[in-house]
Amino acid sequence: MKTVILLAGPTASGKSELAIHIAKKINGEIVNADSMQVFKEIKILSARPIDYKKIKHHLYGILSVKKNFSTGVWLKLVEKKINEILNKKKTPIIVGGTGLYFKALIDGIAEIPNVSKLKRDKVIKLYNKIGADQFYKKLIKLDPKCKDKIEKNDRQRMIRFYEVKFYTKQSIFDWQKNTTNNLKDIDFKKIFLNFPREILLKKVDQRFKKMLKTGALREAKKFQKLKISKDLTSNHVLGLKEIMSHLNKEISLKEAIDRSIIRTRQYIKRQMTWFRGQMKDWNEFNDLKQQDLRKKVLKFIRTP
Repeated sequence: MKTVILLAGPTASGKSELAIHIAKKINGEIVNADSMQVFKEIKILSARPIDYKKIKHHLYGILSVKKNFSTGVWLKLVEKKINEILNKKKTPIIVGGTGLYFKALIDGIAEIPNVSKLKRDKVIKLYNKIGADQFYKKLIKLDPKCKDKIEKNDRQRMIRFYEVKFYTKQSIFDWQKNTTNNLKDIDFKKIFLNFPREILLKKVDQRFKKMLKTGALREAKKFQKLKISKDLTSNHVLGLKEIMSHLNKEISLKEAIDRSIIRTRQYIKRQMTWFRGQMKDWNEFNDLKQQDLRKKVLKFIRTP
């Protein structure tokens, strides 16, 4: 069977550095599985790898922030890249923190009928008119299967769940039962980095301050000038909204930093909850010493 390495973990867990080390040791190429690192214009705030160390990287910075990006689009791209890398007799290493991407890659994804932009705009208009709380109530009434499966502040998914049920007359969860997987005869080596939360939070603080020193404010200012729709995926880059509020003189820089760090911490909590619920059969690694971590991960990869 052909081997594909899957390397998942929360924000700031050091996935990119570990992936490069693995790639050097096993003749691999790295493929992005982070929903925000696909955007060209958001390099610093999305924590996109900067130094590739001569290792081939794919699907990083490939899309304009003016475009939407979905799990289905990513899956088609990544399947193509995996086959290309395998055909070169190299090992694909899929790296990121977007759990849904990994689930789609392993289990496949449902072919949900497209909802036109006109229809989607009507749902967005309804959301903007009545607000998150009332929209959530309408969604649960329309599709009870969404209850306890989505948070009220998850605007994008709420709109998606509503439009699917409203226009296809079928819950998105029913559509998802009919999934297809196009990758055959693949041995997925599933690696999950699960470090103590206090370690991650410390790294988050350090990393965000480093982002500011390396041009995060300038990057946010350029993004702001594009005046893109608030409904686009790129608006969800952590720290972007807070820095733009500072640029608009609504909050101080310190407040923007504090809010960004809090929001990132909340995101890590959601990531970990998702990973623990959906990745129970993954192999966990939590060695804090980088050398020990690398040795154990490589030993696992090389074990038949």
